[in-house]
Amino acid sequence: MSGILVHLLRHGATEAEGRLIGRTDAQPLAAGVAACIARGAGLAVDAVQSSDLARARVPAQQIAGELALAALQDARWRELDFGDWDGMALDAIDATALAAFQADPARHLPPGGEAWPALVDRVTAALATIDRPTLVLTHAGAMRAALASLCAIDFPQLWNIALPHAALLSLRIWPGTPRIGQIIGLLT
Repeated sequence: MSGILVHLLRHGATEAEGRLIGRTDAQPLAAGVAACIARGAGLAVDAVQSSDLARARVPAQQIAGELALAALQDARWRELDFGDWDGMALDAIDATALAAFQADPARHLPPGGEAWPALVDRVTAALATIDRPTLVLTHAGAMRAALASLCAIDFPQLWNIALPHAALLSLRIWPGTPRIGQIIGLLT
């Protein structure tokens, strides 16, 4: 079996640069949308999905339109919910608490925020529905959660994978429980 190609594309730059944005629905910049469209050009996919947040949804709709496909929105592809830190500049967050979160987001979640395992669980559930070559416009945290789910990569290794705006992570996944995956490309 050859597996299913899944391309995970991080949203482009937003109006909220320099801030920690998870559930915040920051609007995409035109240049960020254009970067995503350029990165998605030429991908052979039969489906386009995205987070329901504008920074992922807007470029997904444009790419899907160019491919004559519907862009399906799925909130499971959202970024980690940073709770009380959501929308804050990184330098405004207590450095000790931020360092603890970055070292172990399963045990040191932001106040009122989502734990890392919850993000991995929802991304795993979203991945389970993919049954054809698909492009997913999403967020860096969700992309790292997919790697944790499919390739058994965990912290701190996941933080070492650079996923700048419009980064494209291509995976081949195989059906089954659990689903397994293979990284076939990363364009940053």
